[in-house]
Amino acid sequence: MKQFLISVIGMLIYLTSFAQHSLEKIWESDSLILQNPESVLYDSISNALYISSMGSGTIVRMDNNGKLIKKDWVTGLNSNKGAALFNGLLYTAETSAIAVIDVDKASIVKRIPIKGAQMLNDVAMDAKGVIYVSDTRAGKVYRIEDEKPIVYLEDMPGANGLLTVNKDLYVLTSTSFRKADANKVITKIADGFENGLDGIVMIAENEFIISNYKGILYYVQADGTKQLLLDTRANHIMSNDISYNSKTKILYVPSFGTNRIIAYKVK
Repeated sequence: MKQFLISVIGMLIYLTSFAQHSLEKIWESDSLILQNPESVLYDSISNALYISSMGSGTIVRMDNNGKLIKKDWVTGLNSNKGAALFNGLLYTAETSAIAVIDVDKASIVKRIPIKGAQMLNDVAMDAKGVIYVSDTRAGKVYRIEDEKPIVYLEDMPGANGLLTVNKDLYVLTSTSFRKADANKVITKIADGFENGLDGIVMIAENEFIISNYKGILYYVQADGTKQLLLDTRANHIMSNDISYNSKTKILYVPSFGTNRIIAYKVK
């Protein structure tokens, strides 16, 4: 009987912790501004959004309420996807190179080619400015230091979303959530997801939200427990490479197919 009560209490605590996580839609952007937005990046310094408008090869800037700042902030990009900011430069993944953009000048200053890359996708930066970029078709992650790319991780089928936390690199494959430590030791955090995992953000210590581009958002803990937060597939609303404002607890979700950014309050 005592063991039964302990089990019941444990289950109630488990269910209560999950009941506290939900999403409340705050706003969505105008569908006429963007062409196939693949990723969104929140910048805490400017309190604005950088959006990879992949269909037009541009980056669009919006404020944190979804209002347009500049439609063609940077043009001339090739299939631009994930992005990261570091020391006044924005790095975005093209098909086989990283485009480097001077934020103040709003212009491409250089490209870092990655020989043999098949489809570069997401970009993450560590505290020292080391770049990590996923190659989805090759199932690899590259590490770039001093503009010299090397293969960092292999055997990552459908490698996509990346996140650096201290010395760890979190990686989404097409169906699993993994962590690589500084010695490249891989830990599988959670798997069994539907094929199509895309973006990842940390919302608190050991707590994450990950997206599936088909239109699914999950809450996942570092111990592998997971919760379905939102499924918008029936309305053909996609969930691509997401971003998060930790101060306001707003999650920004690009919908590639409907040409919108949708903002949700994480509750």
